[in-house]
Amino acid sequence: MNMSNIYSDNNSIKIGIIGGSGVYKVESIKAVKHHEIKTPYGNPSGAITELMLEKNGKNYSAFFLPRHGIGHSISPSEINYRANIFALKKMGVKYLLSISAVGSLKEELHPKMFVLPSQFVDWTKGKRERSFFGDGMVGHVSVANPIELSLQKQVGEVCKRIGIEYSIGGSYICIEGPQFSSKAESSIYRSFGISVIGMTNIPEAYLAKEAGIAYATIAMVTDYDCWKEEHCTIEEIMKVIDFNTKSVQKLLLELIPELSQNPCQFTPENINVVMTAKEKLNQRHQEILSVLTQ
Repeated sequence: MNMSNIYSDNNSIKIGIIGGSGVYKVESIKAVKHHEIKTPYGNPSGAITELMLEKNGKNYSAFFLPRHGIGHSISPSEINYRANIFALKKMGVKYLLSISAVGSLKEELHPKMFVLPSQFVDWTKGKRERSFFGDGMVGHVSVANPIELSLQKQVGEVCKRIGIEYSIGGSYICIEGPQFSSKAESSIYRSFGISVIGMTNIPEAYLAKEAGIAYATIAMVTDYDCWKEEHCTIEEIMKVIDFNTKSVQKLLLELIPELSQNPCQFTPENINVVMTAKEKLNQRHQEILSVLTQ
């Protein structure tokens, strides 16, 4: 099976979006095609939807993948992260925006704010397959800087321009879930100086690094985890989620054209990282590498 880039439009920047279905349910963004992608790691969370955005008489495209599946049926621990990232890379995605709901671990990072973290702390429990390497193929990719800072900066500049309150920098701690934190755990995470807490960006960010994709998280704050003594009703939480969804839709309407016309420059760090001797790499290994390094 030839697993090279199956999307043939080489005249456009390939932008990927991972998140909930609300991020593209806006009048100006149309779903034009659904791609069912097979990978050596199984099936992704769902079909990849090819989106088309019209602005000022020009069309811009992006590829959307629902992280939790259609109808939010896949728990964070059950997401096939390898298949998701591999499928997006197979589509030719070069820039990946991760839309994620998070809890805040800092007073100043309040609900309805967007946080653009620079680092991650992995607090998962080892259930998640976290690398494309293994099974006879050894490779080591640095994740010292898991976020592509030039892409992060570009997201921040668009947030500022359109009036979305945001914070840039800090760390995102990824817990296993699906339960939220205990108060004791939340207190420990705060003592680390971590900014936000979520359940999905690891190993997603690290796999994007292995695939040579520029990755940036747009973390939408919904609450203060459980460390802050305040009562929120379901109605209040739903209002925050609705506000965040509308804000991220507004952001994407500006960010997709901006990134398409002025793509940030970055150098993939997944080249020449395979330690296994070439003669030991079988056909499956070679096909995987042909996608990851394209």
